[in-house]
Amino acid sequence: MKYNKLGDSDLRVSEICLGTMTYGYQNTKEEAHILLDYAVSQGVNFIDTSETYPFPNPTKTLGMTEEYIGQWLIKQQREQLIIATKIAGVSPQLTWIRNGQNRLDKKNITEAIEGSLKRLQTDYIDLYQIHWPDRYVPLFGDPDYDPQRERETIAISEQLEVFANLIKAGKIRYLGVSNETAWGICEFCHLAKQLNLPKIVSIQNGFSLFNRLFHVNLAETCRFNNVGLLAYNPLAFGFLTGKYLSEIPTKSRLDLFSEMYSRYDQTNITEATKGYVNLAHQQGIAPAQLALAYVRTRWFVASTIIGATTIPQLQENLNSINVELDETILTDIDQIHRSYPNPTA
Repeated sequence: MKYNKLGDSDLRVSEICLGTMTYGYQNTKEEAHILLDYAVSQGVNFIDTSETYPFPNPTKTLGMTEEYIGQWLIKQQREQLIIATKIAGVSPQLTWIRNGQNRLDKKNITEAIEGSLKRLQTDYIDLYQIHWPDRYVPLFGDPDYDPQRERETIAISEQLEVFANLIKAGKIRYLGVSNETAWGICEFCHLAKQLNLPKIVSIQNGFSLFNRLFHVNLAETCRFNNVGLLAYNPLAFGFLTGKYLSEIPTKSRLDLFSEMYSRYDQTNITEATKGYVNLAHQQGIAPAQLALAYVRTRWFVASTIIGATTIPQLQENLNSINVELDETILTDIDQIHRSYPNPTA
């Protein structure tokens, strides 16, 4: 396992980060702890969660993922682990989080961080992330930016001032963003420098063989602002494993939450999947490992976030660190990409 410096921070994160979005819904507490134990035994030191997990997040499971991690964390060597969590941005649909009033103002940020610290049973969060912006941006399948949807927002400078106080209080070590845009990265970094406030060190955005849009402008933006990518959804909700080519497995995410993944119901996704799966089989590696190894080759990726509900899944995903893609395979990948560019972006 390799460890990479995360942006301007002194955090050295494992190249694989364990995502925990299923804990409390698809995984019991006991299963979650087994997965956490195994990941750490294999060199993973980086664990990512959120106040919004598990997903989907009805009221009865609110905060359960952080609770499961906290019950495990108190038995670990805390200083050896890097714990990342997130605060929810504005979303009228998330009425179970602070009664749907989850703005990124002092009141909400303070309530959110105190709740996460309590559930995680820790005194500090290594990386605290804004799950999605307070301002309007197109998210989760929205194709275009629409100025008509802009809304009143908490100023980024005001957000940074609150986080600065939490860092001074020792409750947060570093700040990151998620589901952000190039403009947002530039604004966060510019204001931090101008006002002597904490600079973001990471961005957690989707990136995979199916979604390479990060290359277009965010890669340049993050390079010149020294912001590392934590790549989420590297297996495209499991499509890149090839498991959906024949039939939908019982209790898979697509089986449980098919209505949430309607943008994956496209012919070119099936054809792109076949291309990548066939390439993996030609190379004698698992399709999931091809997909994860590709993400790892990108110079802007600090860590790849993997999710697994079973130990065999986790083992296969972790073993991707032993897969090296040569120029011939990367050329083949690019040829498939040109035929089916960014089918889920």
